[in-house]
Amino acid sequence: MPDAPQITKSSWLMILLLAFIWGGTFLVTEIALTEMPPFWIAATRVGFAATVMIVIWGLRGFRLFTQSPTRGDIAAVIFIGAASSAVPFSLLAWGQQYVTSGFAGVTMAATALIILPLAHFFVPGEAMSPRKVIGFALGFVGVVILIGAQAFESTGTALETQGRLACLGAAGCYATSSIIMRRLPAVDAIGLATILLIIATCITAPMAIIIEGLPPRPSPSIFAALAFLGLIPTAAA
Repeated sequence: MPDAPQITKSSWLMILLLAFIWGGTFLVTEIALTEMPPFWIAATRVGFAATVMIVIWGLRGFRLFTQSPTRGDIAAVIFIGAASSAVPFSLLAWGQQYVTSGFAGVTMAATALIILPLAHFFVPGEAMSPRKVIGFALGFVGVVILIGAQAFESTGTALETQGRLACLGAAGCYATSSIIMRRLPAVDAIGLATILLIIATCITAPMAIIIEGLPPRPSPSIFAALAFLGLIPTAAA
């Protein structure tokens, strides 16, 4: 049995930093949408993160799989690259044109509730239990209370329903990719994160060009917002 992880002050500091970065995502996305189209926001996020991660991965020797991957493993990595970054980032950026940032935040909190039944059926040793269900439910209720009931208020926009469905779709993508990632063979975490971001960039950049054309030149404040958004996948890695 592996030793229990040692939780130090640095551990709590990293958790707080990650919470701050993730929590600011939805507000900063709304700011970025004032000048940038949604699909270019998604492409910029993963492109910035991929660039940073390539440098870090190179310093670690470009390690990835500890054994030769099968075709199924390679296909799974490509799918995870799309489902963990490219598709959900695009859906969130598009959906937040029509929903509140609070609703998007609550939707992302529901990701754990989607993972729970998926893990029960597809991940050995992750069967649902009353304790897990209660824990996830209490956590979700806590997020709703912290964000406030205004997260569910209508914005009155014509595509609000589609925007909400896009946010829910993003949560489903995160949950599905998380389950498939758990089924991969032994792999270097930094290497995997980098490959996934490269795949996501190769998907989102052409898609943004096809749908929205060349990107507008962002102002310094919007450039800073885009850089902040690029920190999220980097910090998660």
